[in-house]
Amino acid sequence: MENQSLIPARDTHPMTANPRLAHLLALADKGPALRNALAEEVAALLVEWPSDCPAEMRPVFENLLYRTAREVDADTRAKLRVQLFADRALAARLLPKEQSLVTPLLETARNGGNVAAALAALLGVDEARASEILHDESGQALAIAAKGAGLNRVAYSTLAMLALPAGNDPAARLAAHDNITTLEAARTLRAWRGGVLQTAAE
Repeated sequence: MENQSLIPARDTHPMTANPRLAHLLALADKGPALRNALAEEVAALLVEWPSDCPAEMRPVFENLLYRTAREVDADTRAKLRVQLFADRALAARLLPKEQSLVTPLLETARNGGNVAAALAALLGVDEARASEILHDESGQALAIAAKGAGLNRVAYSTLAMLALPAGNDPAARLAAHDNITTLEAARTLRAWRGGVLQTAAE
């Protein structure tokens, strides 16, 4: 997992003809200031590897993400886990193992603490976005967030009962988790990191 693995790849493959690959390798040489952006861009590349990118270059970028993911901040690592959620094997192989944030989140909800902050840390979104999710009385936004982040039904149900405002049928809230596909949830959660909160998966 050393830097020099990138150099032969540049010399032996015509990858620099591909602007996206060339751009990412250029970012890799820029130093720590751009590590967060680099990690997210490489993760996006690996999730949907373009047909015009040489397959033999993929291990180079997996290696790059493996190293970069250990240099970025906790918020960026949370975002990377959301990005790679659809490919858990890839995430397990490339991202550093970290203590689960689910238990602290549920404990915060049980103790009446700042659930929005704990949820934001889990999802890789800002606290304002997490607060919007928690203020959706239907529970649909929280169901999307929970499923997109890999929370099981039990964890979602516990969180829904403890953290969501009163006013909606509890059974409907619990059913929301079952009615959303993992792929839809992961895609919507990625969009929420940069877009406007919606109450239905896209």
